[in-house]
Amino acid sequence: MTEILLEFFSKTIPAELTVFIMSMIPLVELRGGILAAKVLGLDLIPAFLICAAGTILPIPFILLFIRKIFDWMRNTKLVKLVDKLEEKGRSKISQIEKYKNIGLIIFVGIPLPGTGAWTGALAASLMKMKFKPAILSILIGTLLADLIMCLISYGVLGIFF
Repeated sequence: MTEILLEFFSKTIPAELTVFIMSMIPLVELRGGILAAKVLGLDLIPAFLICAAGTILPIPFILLFIRKIFDWMRNTKLVKLVDKLEEKGRSKISQIEKYKNIGLIIFVGIPLPGTGAWTGALAASLMKMKFKPAILSILIGTLLADLIMCLISYGVLGIFF
């Protein structure tokens, strides 16, 4: 998926904007953004900052508005999508709920499929976490995931590519 997005964006917009937009996209987030940054030749520090900013930008809106958006969507033909998204968020709650903020940091911070800032924000919203602790936990987790991905992409993979 990262490769397809990279191909599409990199031909039309600057590398930094490509990485920023990719980092904002659910499922891709900074995991794909950091890989794209490496492929596009961005230096480590700008890549780290751009990916963190792109990933965290949508999170306050998700925390504040997702339940209202879901309520509105339930009155449309998109009710099955809402059910599916809520099911995904609820399936992650058990991984987070036991440890609350630390659980959310770890969930967002470990860059594995099915984790990340978007899913973490959805789970936090469904758990009705307070805004400040949720956004802070997601920010810390995002920076942790960013650091891990930079170490992998610019460190380990950087040796070979």
